Amino acid sequence: MNQAESAPPASPAPGGRRRKALALLLTVFGSVGLAWFLWWFFIAQYRADTDNAYVAGNIVQVTPQTSGTVKAVNVNNTDRVKAGQLLAQLDETDAQVALQSAEAALADAVRSVRGLYASTNQSDAGVAQMRAELENARTEYQRLSNPRTRQFVSAEALTAAKTTLQAAEAALQKAQAQREGAVGQTENTSIAEHPRVQSAAVQVRQAYLTLERTRILAPVTGDVAQRAVQVGARVVPGTPLMVVIPPEQMWVDANFKETQLDDVRIGQSAKLTADLYGSGVVYHGKIAGFAAGTGSAFALLPAQNASGNWIKIVQRIPVRIELDPAELQQHPLRIGLSVRVEVDTHDRSGAIVAQGSGKDKATLSSTDVFTLQSKAADAEIARIIAANSSKAVP
Repeated sequence: MNQAESAPPASPAPGGRRRKALALLLTVFGSVGLAWFLWWFFIAQYRADTDNAYVAGNIVQVTPQTSGTVKAVNVNNTDRVKAGQLLAQLDETDAQVALQSAEAALADAVRSVRGLYASTNQSDAGVAQMRAELENARTEYQRLSNPRTRQFVSAEALTAAKTTLQAAEAALQKAQAQREGAVGQTENTSIAEHPRVQSAAVQVRQAYLTLERTRILAPVTGDVAQRAVQVGARVVPGTPLMVVIPPEQMWVDANFKETQLDDVRIGQSAKLTADLYGSGVVYHGKIAGFAAGTGSAFALLPAQNASGNWIKIVQRIPVRIELDPAELQQHPLRIGLSVRVEVDTHDRSGAIVAQGSGKDKATLSSTDVFTLQSKAADAEIARIIAANSSKAVP
């Protein structure tokens, strides 16, 4: 065997291996850089996201409108209630007595005004009677004072006829004055609109509402929370009893860094995921507006940056995002839940500041529970007036 045949093969040069490794490294870094550039160019530059976002919503306070002692509590925390549902009951004994007294006073006022109308009719009849007696007295006096018959009439009879005529004139004037006084109390009005009846009706309405307000009703449909009322408690108007949270009236307050809001505009679409459901449930919302100041500006103890050592901290601005009611109904949220928000900033034609005034917007939240109570009071007043009014009188 030759020595040349038994020698091992020659190894590649060290420089060649380094060049291949460097080329591979450059290829990897180039690919990563290209991928990052494409991702930024097509996606990242049109996206603003944050995980500093939380669910917010309307918290409707339930407070009594009259004083009283709590007799019953019908709901507890986590209960779902409907608008107008009875939440708690105050002792209504005093309110019932006051209402009965006011109703009696209204009935008496209606009957008194009926008497005024009857007096007016009686005054009309009295004026007609006095006018007829005056006409008779005038005719008699003219007959006796006629030159043809005067020679047959004594002076005493003529004087008596004249006195009767003057008395009839005075009686007519008195009857007309009485009629004007009676008409003045009923003129241009009806029983239901008479001031006396209206004054008594106000007392009935107040007493009726006081009685109705001993029944504390749910102002809106929603979930009960923060129930603090207990049986036996003495409450006054304004005492917080509980809150009702409408599940469909919720939104998200997303706290974006001030450096993220260059391209964020009102009306842009957003995708949201809640930690409650995970990434499998995606909500779709829209930017509704920006807060008028940063979170630190509205804090209980605002930062005093003009004193002491100062370190710049990137501030966050709350951005309100409206949610789709249908998605909220399918996957309900709770106030305070953590949410991750991703805003699509492709469309930058929207405004940065909300346009228009509050007068241009429709009512955001309302209740007709208290209006229904007022209508019921009006119906009760109409019933009392009708029951004590005469059909023959307006």
